[in-house]
Amino acid sequence: MTLVKSIRLLIVDDQPRARQSLKALLATWPQAQEIREAASGKQAVALVEEFQPDIVLMDVRMPEMDGLEAGRLIKAKWPWVKIIMLSMYTEYAADAMAVEADAFFSKGAPPEQLLNTLTEVTVHLKKESG
Repeated sequence: MTLVKSIRLLIVDDQPRARQSLKALLATWPQAQEIREAASGKQAVALVEEFQPDIVLMDVRMPEMDGLEAGRLIKAKWPWVKIIMLSMYTEYAADAMAVEADAFFSKGAPPEQLLNTLTEVTVHLKKESG
């Protein structure tokens, strides 16, 4: 199976350092075409509408609108967008899956595992061929 090339990613986390770390890691992933950032769930929903990313990596716990609510809104309006929920707290995994996240990733896991998770989610992307 051929992997989709040129993936557009959106990183959503209220902590600037977390966003910077993720962006640095994702920049090493050959399939990353464009990476944008949002600092809240509310900002994420607006950016998904504007940017139309393939994959959203979103923190579960954020002020203003948490990742679970943002994920629910994104999946309702753009069901093809893949969402990977991120948290230090693995007990949020079930909540993430309940809002139809495509994967859950523990922030405490090794970075290579996140790249593996991204690759797995990417295999399931259905790109429209033009």
